[in-house]
Amino acid sequence: MHLAIFGATGGVGRHLVSQAPAEGHRVTAFSRDAARLETPDPDLDVVEGDVLDGTAVRQAIEGRDAVVCALGMPLLNGDGLRAAGTDTIIRAMQASDVRRLVCPSGLGAGDSRDLLPFHYRYLIFPLVMRRLHADYENQERLVMASGLDWTLVRPSNFTDGERTGRYRRGFSAAEPAPKLKVSRADVADFMLRQICDLTYLHRAPALSY
Repeated sequence: MHLAIFGATGGVGRHLVSQAPAEGHRVTAFSRDAARLETPDPDLDVVEGDVLDGTAVRQAIEGRDAVVCALGMPLLNGDGLRAAGTDTIIRAMQASDVRRLVCPSGLGAGDSRDLLPFHYRYLIFPLVMRRLHADYENQERLVMASGLDWTLVRPSNFTDGERTGRYRRGFSAAEPAPKLKVSRADVADFMLRQICDLTYLHRAPALSY
């Protein structure tokens, strides 16, 4: 399939861009700064632009089979770019009749809040991660109301570990507590698996070791 990947130079996005060709996908990588694509595949299509620019975003999406949104922002940033950029992507997908969207959020968003230990729910999220959490919640509302064939992925804390393919997904509060960490490479692995696997269609599985 031909994928449009947004946030292609970010922590998860870089792994998406490197892993997708090995899974048989062609990639269009969207980035504000194409020079940051470290080892571009010779067959990689690159669109440089601002994710808030609807024309540039639509250029990257038209004619593609699916969209993977991996936008990110610094922890303390309050601009809400993740949600705003996702809104631009959704509008371009609707206009281009591209249906499949896979998008990471964060563990603790929506009904996954109950999966977090006490100190995350009542200390870290309200105090340290307040802006990030609000951005995740706004992003999720936009995706869920989009009418697209979406899957949201809620990973726990990122690590720089290797791609293992061994992680827990879609677990509930009734199961043993997660380790609250997962590598960016494994998040990319799981997201790419969702492109053709509709097990989590219109669902938001948690992801952790």
